[in-house]
Amino acid sequence: MLSIDISEVVYFTFPKLYTGKEWYIGFMAYDPAQKKMRRKRIKINHIEKISDRKKYARGLIERLTVQLDRGWNPWVQKELPSAYKAFDDVCAAYIHALDKGLSENYYRETTHKEYSCMLHTLQKWNKTRIQPAYYIYQFDRDMVLEFLNYVYVERDNSLVTRNKYLIWLSSFSTWLVQRLFLKTKPTDGIAKIKNKGREKDRDLITDEELKKLHDYLEANNKHFLLACYILHYVLIRPKEMSYLQLKDFSLKKQTVVLSGEYTKNRRNAVVTLPAKVIRLMIELGTFDSPDSYYLFSSGFRPGKSHMHQVQFRKYWASHIRPYMGWGPRKKFYSLKDTGITNMIRNNMDILSIRDQARHSSVLMTDMYTPADLKEANKLLLNYEGDL
Repeated sequence: MLSIDISEVVYFTFPKLYTGKEWYIGFMAYDPAQKKMRRKRIKINHIEKISDRKKYARGLIERLTVQLDRGWNPWVQKELPSAYKAFDDVCAAYIHALDKGLSENYYRETTHKEYSCMLHTLQKWNKTRIQPAYYIYQFDRDMVLEFLNYVYVERDNSLVTRNKYLIWLSSFSTWLVQRLFLKTKPTDGIAKIKNKGREKDRDLITDEELKKLHDYLEANNKHFLLACYILHYVLIRPKEMSYLQLKDFSLKKQTVVLSGEYTKNRRNAVVTLPAKVIRLMIELGTFDSPDSYYLFSSGFRPGKSHMHQVQFRKYWASHIRPYMGWGPRKKFYSLKDTGITNMIRNNMDILSIRDQARHSSVLMTDMYTPADLKEANKLLLNYEGDL
């Protein structure tokens, strides 16, 4: 099958009626396979009565003009029949696929929500363009680049957001190719823009601040203090924390079992539960509740229904930040970053930290090593060359 550069399918002439021995509707359209304009003829001699022939021709010319103006091309149709599905119809099919993926636990709630919102933004933006994409084949590389420019420049979003949109666009493009709407991914060759500044949008918490935070929560909300302990010492993410049940804890083994249904990498995991965390849980009477209870429910106490992860951030924003006098860069998740960094500062084995944090490699864990702890390469200390 011939390859097609969809970005070149933009040229045509308006259809006209030609009469004579042979009556036909004729127009020119760019053929990307042959890389030139070709004449398309639609014969109408089969309509015997002249008046009916003229009437049919007028209607056909109107329909063809609308289709050509929307981006239809007769030569592409032969190569990519499914590429002529309406853009919005294909988007609706994609949403249906996302919904099904969520119901079958292929997508997480957050992923489903993010992808749906990004698609909505794409569709809304498309309608504001001078020539909106009507057919799905018009979703090409140029359109992707134009949309990313809109996200980053016109909406004034961060590089992180722009790169997240690119990740989603790549996923969306893969889905389009797999379902034969497109032959190639429009995102191929489009790279992320590297942020040369600080990659994370949150700051670490100092030792003094940790002590002040501990004292405040010990006096005002020990159950939220437990949430802080689990994020800081056990390195369990807020989403994972929200689904923890008491049956997941083993006091004898000092472990917590995490279900792959809720972990970031979709894998089951077992992490260590430090004695300090256990002591607080016993003090709170946590294990007096049934094993089936979630660790965090209403009021951050054990209960029958799990508490949504957003509640951790809401309490942090409404109570912790005002009391501590912190800005938005001191986030609830900063406790996890600080926990990893402090473990490194305390000379804990890097492999043990990697396993507790469930990082994919030691390199990722090493990113948390403070600059003042990084040492010179001993192999290079006494190196002398010939210069």
